[in-house]
Amino acid sequence: MKKFRVYVDTSVFGGCFDKEFQQHSLKFFDDVRQGRFLVLVSATSFRELELAPANVQSVLLKLPDTCLEVVEPAQEIFDLRDAYLAAGIVGPKSTLDAEHIAAASVAVADLIVSWNFKHIVHFDKIRGYHSVNLVKGYGMIPIHSPREVVSND
Repeated sequence: MKKFRVYVDTSVFGGCFDKEFQQHSLKFFDDVRQGRFLVLVSATSFRELELAPANVQSVLLKLPDTCLEVVEPAQEIFDLRDAYLAAGIVGPKSTLDAEHIAAASVAVADLIVSWNFKHIVHFDKIRGYHSVNLVKGYGMIPIHSPREVVSND
């Protein structure tokens, strides 16, 4: 079975401690540990997690190295992020959200997983990200919530 390379934004780590999202976030990371997914994280993820409570940081720290891939910072990511902003997909206050999508796109992730329904997992935003990606020579990456991708054992 193919192991999907999944870019995970910080909302999924925090979701492990949020009553509304806990069940599916924990199940997602169980699927990761069982080898179904390889988690991609970026410098943006690390910056955001540095500001998060210790219990949220611990979710990432407890994942085996074999389950992780780090997307290194690159000018290509910042240029794509800026293209999303220039296209008006999100505003300047959501620069980090755009940077997550750019990092996943540059890394050619199979999937993006997030609980951010305002700036990431929203049909208008997804259409915008895909449109800019196609113009800039990147693929259209499926974007879903953890609820939509966890196994149903």
